Order: sequence, then structure tokens, then C-alpha cells
Amino acid sequence: MESIGFLEIWGVVIARLWPVWLGLAVLMGASAFYRDRLGLYGRLYHSNVGMVGLGIVFFWILTALFADIVAPFDPIEQFVLLKRAAPGSIEAETGRAFLFGADNLGRDLFSRMVYGSRFVLLIAPAATLVAFLVGISLGLPAGYFGGKSDAILSFIANLVLAFPVILLFYLLVTPGVRETAIPNFMAGVFFIFPVLIFAMLFYTRYAQRAGLLAILLAVTFGLGGWMYIGVVFDLDPLGIIHLEPNELNIFAAVVFASSPGVFRIVRGLTMDIKTRDYVAAAQTRGEGSWYIMLWEMLPNARGPLIVDACLRIGYTTILLGTLGFFGLGLAPESPDWGSMINQTRGFIRIVPTIVLPQTIALASLVLGLNLLADGLREESLRD
Repeated sequence: MESIGFLEIWGVVIARLWPVWLGLAVLMGASAFYRDRLGLYGRLYHSNVGMVGLGIVFFWILTALFADIVAPFDPIEQFVLLKRAAPGSIEAETGRAFLFGADNLGRDLFSRMVYGSRFVLLIAPAATLVAFLVGISLGLPAGYFGGKSDAILSFIANLVLAFPVILLFYLLVTPGVRETAIPNFMAGVFFIFPVLIFAMLFYTRYAQRAGLLAILLAVTFGLGGWMYIGVVFDLDPLGIIHLEPNELNIFAAVVFASSPGVFRIVRGLTMDIKTRDYVAAAQTRGEGSWYIMLWEMLPNARGPLIVDACLRIGYTTILLGTLGFFGLGLAPESPDWGSMINQTRGFIRIVPTIVLPQTIALASLVLGLNLLADGLREESLRD
């Protein structure tokens, strides 16, 4: 079987990533040029650590966006004659090389790694965002009002956090649960919070401007309801919003496991911020409790929350890889970095480097998110 050498493999990899390099140069170049006008994001370009982290994260975002151009093969296409092919093996009909080799079904690992970035960058940030909205919705009143509601919510959060994370995910994503209504019920509960918190956000701010408030609430409930029925019930009339059952299960499990940690952070920040003078001034003006929480306290907690969001997306990425490794992620034919590591580890003795690309992909994305969080922490401390 014909093949290409190590240097040629990486030469082809670099060449195939040309849309990513071009997009990265334009995006980061323009951002660096206008950094003084871009607030906290622009200040990241004053931090070497932040720029490196941002570059790695942007690399994978652009790779996911241009996956159709970058990948030489369909990620689920099987080539029987190339099962467990070594890196650089050439496919006879097309003349294109399997740059990182092939798995036990003859699927190109480079193409699967490229398409696998889409799953990670779709589920991890979206699930983290929903987890933050749930944690903010519950953590703000718990820290602000205290009392029995705080005690009950804190007990539930501690109960979930005390449970081993991997075992918790195993129970939530196990095939026996997939066919039940539990994941749909969980998603149905979690997706109410984003709609409610945005509605409360607009109501507390524009209660005296009935016309504008009506428009904002109509948009909130309209878009929120459309996304809600699309994600939870898979009834999007436009067919745009759709999650496969296993994707919904993973999404619900990630939100369920992440929300208590966000709740505790928001609760602690709220208990600290509510003693500040500007909160007392807002209370003196007669502002409502939810207005104070959403418009006075939450903006002043944005620094720690943004940093934690980056770190939490990294943790979620690791969890997704772990689920895929144990066979609890996407369907087996879907490109998933964790399942790829599991599927190729059986023939490390034949090709010792066969698991490195997808492992490095997973590790590099998490590293980029951690470096980005460090950069954000440095810059937020200067506020």
C-alpha cells in the first residue's frame, strides 16, 4: 500500500487548514488593530497568555466552521481495504492520503477529528450557557434573600455536587435512560430558565415603557418558545433547531451537573456584593429586589463569572471526551474525540501514534480555554 512520509503528512495537514489560517490571521489581526475599542475582549490582546489562549480557541472554532473544506473525506465513509491503515496511507481511487490513519472500520481519522470539533464546540458552550442561566436564576435570590429558600437550594446543590461526576453522567446518559422521558423532562425544566431570566431582565428595566417592554417580551417569548419546542420536543416547524436523542441526553446531563457549581459561585458573589454601598443606594431609591439583583449586582459579578465560564467549558469538554471514551457519547458512527480515542487504542501496538491527534485536539482545546481564562482573570482584575 502506497503511503507518504511524516514531513509530507504534516505538510498536507497544514495546507488543508488554509481557510483556518486565513480566518485566524484576519480575525486576530483586525481585533488587535481595533483592540482599544473592543472593551475586555480587546484588552486580551495586551496579555500574551490571553492571546495564545484566544488563538487556540479561535483555531478550533474556525476548524469547525470550515470542516467541509478542511476534511478530505466524509467522516462516516468506510474504506474496507484501509481498516486500521497507518498514517499517510493513500486511498487508491481518490489518490488522497489518510493523514492520521484509519480506524477499525476504515474511516479517515483526520476527517473525523475535524468534524468532531463541531460537536464539542456546539454542546460544551451551549450547555455551559444554559447552566449559567440556571445557576444565576437560582443563585441570585438565594444569596440576596437568604432564609429557608437559600438553605433548601444550597442543600440540593451540595447533594448533586457530592455525587461522583462520572457516575452521575453514567446514570443520566446510560442507554436504559435514553428511551425514557427523563432527559426530555430535564431539558424542559432547564430551558425554562433562559426565557424567564430574560423576561425578568427586560421587565425590571423597562416596566415604565409599556410599548418597548411589550416588543421585548414578545421577542423573548417568541424566540424562546421556538427554541424550546425545537430542543425539548423536536417540533421546530422550520426544521432548523434539532438535537438527536443522544445529544439531548448529553446536553441535559451536562447542564444538570454544572448548574450547582454555578449556583454556589453566584450565591457567594451575591452575598458579598449585597453589602456594597451602591446596593444600599438602590434600595434607598426604592428599586425592586429583582432590579437590584439583575441590574446592580449581576454586572458587577461579570468578571469572575466570565472566567469561570471559560474554565467550565474546558471541564465540559473533558467530560464529553470521557463520555465518548466510555461509549456514552454520540452514536458510534458519529465523529467524537472521546470515542475515537477508545476505538483506536486497541491497535496502539501496531501504530503507537494512532491516538495522538484526537488526544492532542482535546487537550489543546482545554489548554486554550484555560489560558483564555487566565488572560481574562488578569484583565478583569484591572477593572
